[in-house]
Amino acid sequence: MPALEPFRALRYDPAKVDPSTVVAPPYDVVGPAERAALASSSPYNSIWVELPQPTGDEDRYGTAAKLFRTWQEEGVLVRDASPTLYRYRMTYTGRSGDRRHTTGVVGALGVETPGEGDVLPHEQTLPKAKSDRLDLLRATKVNTSPIWGLSLAKGLTELLEIDGPPVFSATSEGVTHELWVLPPEQVAQVSALVATAPVVIADGHHRWETALNYSAETGSKDHAGAGAAMAFVVELVEEELEVGPIHRLISGIEPGGLLEALGGAFELEPIASGRVEVNEALVDQAVSASAPIFVDASGAWLMRALPATEKAASEDLDSARLAVALKDHPEAKVRFANSAAEVDAALGAGDATAAVLLRPVTVSQIADVAHARRRMPPKTTFFRPKPRTGMLFRPLEG
Repeated sequence: MPALEPFRALRYDPAKVDPSTVVAPPYDVVGPAERAALASSSPYNSIWVELPQPTGDEDRYGTAAKLFRTWQEEGVLVRDASPTLYRYRMTYTGRSGDRRHTTGVVGALGVETPGEGDVLPHEQTLPKAKSDRLDLLRATKVNTSPIWGLSLAKGLTELLEIDGPPVFSATSEGVTHELWVLPPEQVAQVSALVATAPVVIADGHHRWETALNYSAETGSKDHAGAGAAMAFVVELVEEELEVGPIHRLISGIEPGGLLEALGGAFELEPIASGRVEVNEALVDQAVSASAPIFVDASGAWLMRALPATEKAASEDLDSARLAVALKDHPEAKVRFANSAAEVDAALGAGDATAAVLLRPVTVSQIADVAHARRRMPPKTTFFRPKPRTGMLFRPLEG
């Protein structure tokens, strides 16, 4: 069963830094302009070690390792005296305008041989260079950002209740991120509960694979070292999660040809003609109509899957049904967008011929796939908000 162990974190001393200037989004959602802005906000911003740049005779990975040493020598980063688990809460405004919380626990999640344990990937992954994260881990021997796991254990949220002010609080992109140190008796209870049910990897599949590779490379199964990876574990319940869709931007095939391809797999019902503004209201329309929406320069259509498409799809999901429709059309190039605004901008700039607006996957669908130990198609779910890099670092040594 999953082993979530306490660890001795490296944490920013809030007396030495402004917390809101040192946290950063995960590396894989930060572009060059945002990296530059984060780096300029503080010489101690975590982006300097999450997405390092070469300096002097040091390559980018050696630079990150040197910064970790320097920040500790300066007292900017302080190591906790004893191993513990950490309660981490994100407070934010949801898509419907309501105030929401996502509360979980950060610990060291023991690595397991793929297919043999109870830490389960929930999506197939697309090919992606993994040497970058592995090279960073080799050089720094520090987990710089957490994997996001979903626990199927009931009652985890309730068990994480704790009194008192947070030890660290930062605001980033309108989200409040807060951290508490769990008392020893709570640590034991949380670890025991997490061990009773599988943990599904929600975000950070490539970081998890890096942890597996590094553990195999070093031959270490020590949960205090390379035998584990830092993970943010949240109970798989509606109240604690906001799951958004990942839309598809399509190019490489003319609109007429694309409509013909989709018409073989879906019944297409026109709902608008001419240039359509793609916004969250249009995504909501897809949800209320129980069908994804195809959009191009000539209009918009609801896409209702034909019975043969339903049967051929690997899962009862929009992403799986669209994959069936496009599998015989390798000329169709598919990119991904996390928001309606991003889709609208791509269509307006001509960066995509068309788009398909997918509906958000529900927590119950995620649970069904997880319990069956299957995987959703790549880029099916977008969990928001993202935990911040810089709330905690996990050294693998000492």
